[in-house]
Amino acid sequence: MPFTIRKTILDDVMLIQPQIFHDGRGYFFESYKKSDFTAAGIHCEFQQENNSKSARGVIRGLHFQKNPHAQAKLVRVLKGAIIDVVVDIRRGSPNYGKWLKVELSEENRTMIFVPAGFAHGFVAISEFAEIQYKVDNEYCKAAEGGIIWNDPALGIDWGAGEPILSEKDTVLLPLAGADNNFVYSKG
Repeated sequence: MPFTIRKTILDDVMLIQPQIFHDGRGYFFESYKKSDFTAAGIHCEFQQENNSKSARGVIRGLHFQKNPHAQAKLVRVLKGAIIDVVVDIRRGSPNYGKWLKVELSEENRTMIFVPAGFAHGFVAISEFAEIQYKVDNEYCKAAEGGIIWNDPALGIDWGAGEPILSEKDTVLLPLAGADNNFVYSKG
């Protein structure tokens, strides 16, 4: 298997490490292989792929799309480094409001799988960071949702000082007031 896939403290959120093959020409690795992901419990048909570039200190998030347009994401860094943050927003979940943060970079090549029902965001910690992510549902503006990055109830330490935010991200509500229609379902 060309991947090491590890579970995290949040149900169904997984860290994925590809096997990298180096030689005198450079390197090669598979960044996605449906059969290996399916065997690890990731059952997605990715429908769209997005790229973003952010300067140091930019926070994007915490974002999600509401049902029926919810998105699972497979996130990786092409250039630079980010601190990636995932928050469980499924009402009734034993992990509701809990979060995970992990460094993703071009050096460590770690990817993160974020299922629907989780808010996602990141902060660029290198001069610039270029991110690529696959989603299993197309973007729908009417389904946009989010949580303010500095929600005191969550207490996420972004390590960003005074972050650079989009206008949209400055007016998001805390998790307690966010318009979110995710409900935890066992199994």
